[in-house]
Amino acid sequence: MAETSGPQRLTRLATASPEAAASALDNDSQLLWDSGGIDSTDSTHRVYSGPRLRSRQRCSWRVRIWDDYGTPSEWSAPAWWEMGLLELSDWSAQWIEPDAPSQRVPYLRRRFALRDEVARARVYATSHGLYQLYLNGHRIGDFELTPGFTSYHKRLQYQTYDLTESLRIGDNVIGALLGEGWYAGVLGLGDAWDNKRYGEHTSFFAQLEVTYRDDTTDTIVTDEHWRSSPSPILNSGVYAGETYDARLEQTHWANLGGLNGLWSRVLARILPHDGLVAQHGPPIRKIQELVPKCILRASTGETIVDLGQNMVGWVRLCARGPAGTTITLRHGEILDAKGDLYTENLIGAGQTIRYILRGTGAIEVYEPHFTFQGFRYVSIHGYPGEVTVGSITGVVLHSDMAQASEFATSDDRLNQLHHNVVWSQKGNSVDIPTDCPQRLERLGWTGDAQVFAATAAFNMDVALFFTKWLKDLAADQYPNGSVPWVVPDVVRTIEVAPLPELLGKEAAGAAGWGDAATVIPWELYLAYGDTRVLQEQYASMAKWVDYQRARAGDQLVWSGDYQWGDWLPFGDVSTDTDLIATAYFARSVDLLGRTAQALGKDDDVLRYRILFRDVRAAFNRTFVATDAKVGGGTQTAYVLALQFDLLPPEQHAAAAGLLAASVRSTGHLTTGFLGTPGLLFALSKFGYLEDAYRLLLRDNIPSWLYPLTHGATTIWENWDGIRPDGSLQDPSMNSFNHYAKGAVGEWMYRVIAGISADSTRPGYKHSRISPKPGGGLHRVRASHSTLYGELSTSWEIAGSTFQLVVSIPANTTATVTLPSATVQAILESGEPLAVGNGITSVQDDGADVTVELGSGSYRFSYAMADSHSEP
Repeated sequence: MAETSGPQRLTRLATASPEAAASALDNDSQLLWDSGGIDSTDSTHRVYSGPRLRSRQRCSWRVRIWDDYGTPSEWSAPAWWEMGLLELSDWSAQWIEPDAPSQRVPYLRRRFALRDEVARARVYATSHGLYQLYLNGHRIGDFELTPGFTSYHKRLQYQTYDLTESLRIGDNVIGALLGEGWYAGVLGLGDAWDNKRYGEHTSFFAQLEVTYRDDTTDTIVTDEHWRSSPSPILNSGVYAGETYDARLEQTHWANLGGLNGLWSRVLARILPHDGLVAQHGPPIRKIQELVPKCILRASTGETIVDLGQNMVGWVRLCARGPAGTTITLRHGEILDAKGDLYTENLIGAGQTIRYILRGTGAIEVYEPHFTFQGFRYVSIHGYPGEVTVGSITGVVLHSDMAQASEFATSDDRLNQLHHNVVWSQKGNSVDIPTDCPQRLERLGWTGDAQVFAATAAFNMDVALFFTKWLKDLAADQYPNGSVPWVVPDVVRTIEVAPLPELLGKEAAGAAGWGDAATVIPWELYLAYGDTRVLQEQYASMAKWVDYQRARAGDQLVWSGDYQWGDWLPFGDVSTDTDLIATAYFARSVDLLGRTAQALGKDDDVLRYRILFRDVRAAFNRTFVATDAKVGGGTQTAYVLALQFDLLPPEQHAAAAGLLAASVRSTGHLTTGFLGTPGLLFALSKFGYLEDAYRLLLRDNIPSWLYPLTHGATTIWENWDGIRPDGSLQDPSMNSFNHYAKGAVGEWMYRVIAGISADSTRPGYKHSRISPKPGGGLHRVRASHSTLYGELSTSWEIAGSTFQLVVSIPANTTATVTLPSATVQAILESGEPLAVGNGITSVQDDGADVTVELGSGSYRFSYAMADSHSEP
């Protein structure tokens, strides 16, 4: 049960194939790098520090460790990575596009010959737009919507594919489909917003490098030798959907064989490619499939398929019928009061698929290519014959992030809420963290991502997902440090806006939104313990704080600017936006100081500690009364002041009491996007745990559980998206898949299940386990996959007996707080609680017992003492 420690030896090799790696790693003369024995308990983030690596270089590596007694483990099995193209001079490809403009998505192809057996083949590909790659008639890889969504003029990802086993001696054909995507399609917040934001034309860029058995090479690139032809995809847009005419298919378009006469030359252009970067974030993939729950009949006569889950992706259509039959699929999140598909909240996003049958007599199977939809229901028109559950399959699409946690309680409503939070994260993680996945928006709103990042890191492995997006945030950050409302920044200057006061202003610089620059790197550091994200984002973080400092002026109160404020609170409650802005200014300064400390920037630590002290004083001077009333006394005002540690300690109890009084007097929450994430924390931390549970378990408007009474399977944008009488909120702002208010998931993990990372030893090197039972729950279990292994808790109450089972991963420690306990009453694995067997210390403060643990599994049980009453 004790924490392991000792040196570890890490070796790497540059040139061996996977087959030869094991023997080569045993040969000291072939080693590229040997870390030597490292006397440390650190077993993660051991950064390579050998010679500079080269383009295309393959590196094999393995590791061994020593335990406390100096006994070495066996060597790990060899693993490997491969470098991409690191220099501009590595590229010889040109950008190509069809010579003849067409509304149809183009086929692109090139025929080439190989003269010998292939030892190694890689194709590096990207596009202005979206592409799918083919070789000899088969789709290459399983990535979708490549190359993804980035700040294209500054950062354009390319993907690498291994074609070694797919090529053949003699003739081959490489081909691509090329769609508009985010690059050249409609993009923004409605029809009046930007079209072709990044470029007028789509284009393709690829380089196939072949190494033969005799070590000679050939390179096939995109150039004037490629040919183009219109494909059966008549149109395809991220928002609009796709129209596919199967009668126009060309059987051999990406293979050897006869072609029709519609093929023409391409235009080859030499365009800048200095922004090319290897794929950084997790690829978008088809993750799972959903079978229809039921088939309904609308009042219009249309057939509606209910997939039972609000999801993001597309449907696979299976049909058979006469040639030219058009099947139309419309997608929506809910049904209206008449049982018809509701689409008003799409505000311009067509989300419509049209498939025109080829009519061969066989069953035709179709999936879209360059679009995705947010939906639960699919309305079908024109289907030949009867629609069955086999006609439609839901294909769930999102960035391929591993599930990181499990959570379950004795209350099925909370289990469904957790389910809804996770599914909203899935649906709003299609390469970037979006606000919503269905309407004409789907943008990387920084405020939504900021409030949800901590919950996101519990649910899934988001390390690469967010670090990729943060690079775009830094790339699109303004020279003065202001951060755009959305990243990538596709609404840089407002020309048409929903709010008149925004006309002609930059779409940037809002408190709570721009603070994504500081909050998200810090949350990633807490979750994964990797200082590199802090190092890489430090300049961006500091620029944002400098911007806030400039806007706050000499008084250190940020006032007078347009702010989104506590977006979408309940009722007519409005929190002073200057208060919110100044609170977030303090929050970012505090996090920047903590970041400087983690990076060893001592001068900056002192500077930002002083600034935080001064901003906090300004906040209290301007917004806090002597009786601890904060601002106008809204719940959000108290939450931010308590959550960000802006009040003097002597006012904590009074402010928390006023917050609890507000909750009790209204009977419900009133918070919006910025106040909601910290509301339950502010209550439970300062002695109002049962008030927090009452809010969480409330199922009337406004509450987290109310949407469940209307069958919600994801988180709603509005507390009352559907009102009790069945009427709907304003369709221009009524998403039914919007994760911001799902940030309550963090409280469910940290307080109900009791799992938290320790900021002083981040990445769960040291964990804090402190479950707080309440709300009538009698059973809770949760687990979280850390870099060290699975961390889990499980508690149960039977009568007055409380039992807690915890499992702490190897090479980590934990502090466990046992609620309402006395040392004398506690048994661990059936024995009286005492130091030893992994328990390093025990403390009793008269209310709770705190136990320090090494790695291992522990079972605590005791009769709970009377709970200390609330203030």
